[in-house]
Amino acid sequence: MSQSNTSNHPKGLWVLFGTEMWERFNFYGMRTLLTLFIVNALMMSKEQSSIIYGGFLGLCYLTPMLGGFISDKFLGNRYCIMLGGLLMALGQLLLFASASTFDSNLDLATNLLYVALGVIILGNGFFKPNISSMVGSLYPKSEKNKLDTAFTIFYMGINIGAFLGQLICPLVGDVVDVAGNRDIHAFKWGYLAAAIAMVLGTITFYLLKDKYVVTPEGRPIGGLPKNNQSDDYEEGEAQHAHFSNKSLIGACVAFIGLGLVFFNVLGQNVIYSIIYSAGISLAGLILTDHSINRQERDRILVIYIVSFFVIFFWAAFEQAGSSLTFIADNQTDRNFLGWNMPPSMVQIFNGIFVVIFALPFSILWDKLRAKGKEPISPFKQAIGLLLIAVSYFIIAHNVKDLGNSGLLAVKWLILLYLIQTFGELCLSPIGLSLVGKLSPKRFSSLLYGVFFLSNASGYALAGTLGSILPPTSEQYIAAEANNIDLKAVLDGKIDPSGEQLFMLARCKAATIHEVQAKKHGLELKNLVKDEKSTLTPEQFNTIKEHKLITTAYPQFAGFVIHDLYEFFMVFVVLCGIASVLLFAISPKLKQMMHGIV
Repeated sequence: MSQSNTSNHPKGLWVLFGTEMWERFNFYGMRTLLTLFIVNALMMSKEQSSIIYGGFLGLCYLTPMLGGFISDKFLGNRYCIMLGGLLMALGQLLLFASASTFDSNLDLATNLLYVALGVIILGNGFFKPNISSMVGSLYPKSEKNKLDTAFTIFYMGINIGAFLGQLICPLVGDVVDVAGNRDIHAFKWGYLAAAIAMVLGTITFYLLKDKYVVTPEGRPIGGLPKNNQSDDYEEGEAQHAHFSNKSLIGACVAFIGLGLVFFNVLGQNVIYSIIYSAGISLAGLILTDHSINRQERDRILVIYIVSFFVIFFWAAFEQAGSSLTFIADNQTDRNFLGWNMPPSMVQIFNGIFVVIFALPFSILWDKLRAKGKEPISPFKQAIGLLLIAVSYFIIAHNVKDLGNSGLLAVKWLILLYLIQTFGELCLSPIGLSLVGKLSPKRFSSLLYGVFFLSNASGYALAGTLGSILPPTSEQYIAAEANNIDLKAVLDGKIDPSGEQLFMLARCKAATIHEVQAKKHGLELKNLVKDEKSTLTPEQFNTIKEHKLITTAYPQFAGFVIHDLYEFFMVFVVLCGIASVLLFAISPKLKQMMHGIV
């Protein structure tokens, strides 16, 4: 018997909803703490933490390509979801270990961090594309028009999990007293909470999958690929991809060549180069499949075009875990209804707003559809880009007159997250739905992997943009307390001595070049961390002569970023231009979708 009728959604949607909810608790809970942990416990700079953060998120959305391929060819959705869940739980436990050892062994804690992030990245690759691709299979062909609503409901599950993670992990892991002093030993409890949530999500799926995660005809969804039945496909649709050896070799050559261009010519690091080159080469590989007809090719191209514009949205949106968290920590009055919020918890408003507004947005699309006025998916996504540009324009003008020590009222960050949530609801669930509607069945998981590669590229760009955050108030204040005029140093009006550079590093107002320092026999991170440590005049001279500690305003695309106003305007320009272009080409994309909206 069919599980779905014209008014209700199948129960399997709620199983996937619950599974994804706990996984997002795990992911977003850890995300709230990550950059603060890296800076405060592992003694890295904000710039380094933003690059690590962007690379981590980028790889989390690169590995779905691998997970989608393994699912489509070998394991199926179900086994990949359970394997991914267990790996992510293990990764969180390794972060717990890192946060438990940094005091006694900083190098070990740092290495554990990298291993933990690697395990989480791999687990996410197995989990993410497979659970998303199962949603569309819950519905009969006659109800595919309900997918925008289904994915919006599914997206609400994602954000209930995000809300819970962003509430509980900061409460137990980001403990700040009234005087503003942070207990850096509490981070481990936030990571432990994230691990427990991931175990709950995996168990939920394991216990309920056989009963509810089935097609309208009652067949299991996401089993081994060899058990797929031909009636899962559209009439006349090819059931298998046909990549030639020439195409596969060409994709590998393109991947290596593009990676070298991004690394050597465009100056990207190894991880970012891999992310960008993988997205382009995989997109090209799919288009070489000989079984693709003209209509399928057009629809796949729409996915690629929309995926390109999505990059700019996520580059701006994912400042939440890096630059916006640092601003909440250091240059925001976080008094909210008489309570001084932990800085990592300010992100929670995004999750709250999605939970509140996901269903109203779903109802809005349904009503517009009933009246024949629903905009096509790319147009909705252009609205999302416009909204995120507006959010940064508002915040830019509210930080313009703060100076070097003023505090931003937390209400402006809350407003920013509200507007960005509206943009997210116009873009992210709609993008997931669009891939589900436009993908040929034989490429379903793989094309979700391609779509997530646009997220990966956006997150990599987010890391690059987050690293151009200029010094914030706590750095100016700390420098002033040590009789150093940081602005004069950054403006080049004062040439700091080696001793002043060391003090600026201790104030986290300068960058430590640890690798070069070790070549000269200096363990600068440990020396900076120890408030009682002193250096000899020779060591100070070594720091100055070999530029082991540097101070400078950040730069982007040849422009120097002096203050927060200029920093936020970067996002206004990037997202504003992307929005206008996507609005302009939406009519052409509608033609290429061949009747799918």
